[in-house]
Amino acid sequence: MPIYTVTHLTTYRYRKRVGFGEHRMMFLPREGHDQHLLSSTLTITPEPVSLRWHDDALGNRVGVARFTGGRSTVLATSLVFESVIRVAHFRSHPAGINLDEEARFLPVSLSEEDKEDLRPFLVRRYPDPDGTLLRWAESFLDPSEPLPTFELLTAMIHAIRHDHAYVRRDHGIQDPAETLTLRSGTCRDFTELMIEALRALGLPARFVSGYLYVPARDSHDIHGGGATHAWVQVYLPGAGWIDIDPTNAILGNEGLIRIAVAREPSEVLPLSGSYLGMPDDDLGMEVMVKVAREDDG
Repeated sequence: MPIYTVTHLTTYRYRKRVGFGEHRMMFLPREGHDQHLLSSTLTITPEPVSLRWHDDALGNRVGVARFTGGRSTVLATSLVFESVIRVAHFRSHPAGINLDEEARFLPVSLSEEDKEDLRPFLVRRYPDPDGTLLRWAESFLDPSEPLPTFELLTAMIHAIRHDHAYVRRDHGIQDPAETLTLRSGTCRDFTELMIEALRALGLPARFVSGYLYVPARDSHDIHGGGATHAWVQVYLPGAGWIDIDPTNAILGNEGLIRIAVAREPSEVLPLSGSYLGMPDDDLGMEVMVKVAREDDG
């Protein structure tokens, strides 16, 4: 049972003292059968007037910091958020999961109850007028015989990993058809590509935001360390939600620490907020993420 310590440090800098609007943060991991929060600390400098936590509609833990209230208004030339969490992590791999009979081969059959619950994760989000995305998704199918579901998932993540170059970009997400055309993208782009392809084939899929542990020996082969990471969860009857990292061709949750899940990426920003000042007061933001495994010393 690995235990991971995640340090997430975000620093905003300003040309002069400014005020701050409400800031929303997602730093605490989702509890589940395969991960458990052992401890957490959050330091915000300067200290907010108030800090509260709640669960959103999908059970993600959301913190809200306010810097004005009553007669108090916080002014500063920087704003720093430092989150440290310790998470016990139990590895799960789909190869050891017994799927229900209706999920072993494509097309996967969902019960009417499941369809109703999973409807938001079945709806495609991007127009595909030329059918580029659909053709790519269907290229993994064998028209002559049913394809095992895990065989599809494995083939798809390896195609993304081997046919597309990883590039780092701080903002924005490409249309999946654009990712296919450019043959490059970020972890967010590859996640959206796979989600859209799975939904096109009738499989419920959702966006996951969290952290990736990268062992030192694998630092040149694994992409997405040193920042927040994005990957996919697909729902299969009998197994539930399965983690899949198309950026690194990981099937299962190894090294993946879930923070939040959503229909789309904009719902799971790790940190968002505003400041009260002029546009040129903003000197930029720095983010540092470090994931350490305790038994690695």
